[in-house]
Amino acid sequence: MSFYDEIEIEDFDFDEELRTYFYPCPCGDKFQITEEELFDGEEVAQCPSCSLIIRVIYDPDDFQRDDDEGTTVTFGAATVTA
Repeated sequence: MSFYDEIEIEDFDFDEELRTYFYPCPCGDKFQITEEELFDGEEVAQCPSCSLIIRVIYDPDDFQRDDDEGTTVTFGAATVTA
C-alpha cells in the first residue's frame, strides 16, 4: 500500500456530529476516518473524491472503549466520554 503522506491525528479536524476526522486533500476534498475506525485500529484515511490515501499516526491507547459508560477518548490530559 502506498501512502500519499503520513499525518498525525492532532492535525485533523474533528466533526463531533459525524464523529469523523477530516484532513485536506490536494484534490480539494478531504481525507476522512471515523472515530469508530480508529477504535478498531484502522490507520488509513481515504479521500472520497480521488484515489489518494494517507496513514494516520496516532496512539491506539488514546482510543479506548468503556462499554459500561459509553465511549472514552483520551488525548494527553483531556478525556471525553460520549
